[in-house]
Amino acid sequence: MMKLLIIDGNAILHRGYHAYPPLTNPKGEMINAVFGFFSMLLTVLADQRPDYLVVCFDRGKPTFRMNMYAGYHAHRPKMADDFFPQVAIVHEILEKMKVEIFELDGYEADDLIGTIAKNAVDVFHENVVIVTGDRDLLQLVNGHVKVLMPVNGFTKTLFFDEAAVEEKYGVHPKQFIDYKALIGDASDGYPGVSGIGPKGAAKLLQEYGTFEKLYQSIGLLPEKIGVKLAADAEQAALAKKLATIVTDSPIQFDLAKCSIKDFDLKALRKAFEGQGFKSLQSRLDTIFGKETEQLALL
Repeated sequence: MMKLLIIDGNAILHRGYHAYPPLTNPKGEMINAVFGFFSMLLTVLADQRPDYLVVCFDRGKPTFRMNMYAGYHAHRPKMADDFFPQVAIVHEILEKMKVEIFELDGYEADDLIGTIAKNAVDVFHENVVIVTGDRDLLQLVNGHVKVLMPVNGFTKTLFFDEAAVEEKYGVHPKQFIDYKALIGDASDGYPGVSGIGPKGAAKLLQEYGTFEKLYQSIGLLPEKIGVKLAADAEQAALAKKLATIVTDSPIQFDLAKCSIKDFDLKALRKAFEGQGFKSLQSRLDTIFGKETEQLALL
């Protein structure tokens, strides 16, 4: 089997923006997030040696989850004005490289990633590595789908297969949605069951298996826990819907259009020159050779 690398564009851009100090290109434009994004891209291309690559972005418009729950993402601080132009710069460079980009009104990048990952495995029978800082995507992990997550800025990465998810969170990836339903998600702005934290949620799911079986067994639980579950049953059910990544979003995915060998490395080198990314140019030459104009990860 060959390997598809899926980059969670917004997540990596956000991490780059906060990981690096203010940087400007020769035009005086802020490019710390751009630098972080392509630094991470070069790292994973070198480490993972994928055969295919796609990048998914949020559109920045209302999604179906916001329509489902008004508080979804409502409390998140507004990104600085110098962040959004950097998203456009990354888009432009990726397009010149001939990288396949996916984004869709009404959906988050997570949903497009979930759809592409499922399609890559079920239809094209390939392995998938997702690069993200968003732990929600751990629900997609299975025998053929792994998650690579940068931590401490970009200085370290964690690689999650099924065993790593269980070791870290105490639940199987198939239980991760139920886990989120019980604990909620402060970063996304929705509650789970009040008074049940990560350890308690993991313990309950280890014993009862699923969210549904847990609720069917309320009468068997210690009274204190049963009361908590009953009191917040409605918001926990909503949390499960909000946490669930869509794997059938209406996008057209063609793996053949995502081959690394079709990318324009010359355009990427020229873009790095234009942004003043001398260190990234050097890394690019080290990884792929100075004279190569097409990516060939052999």
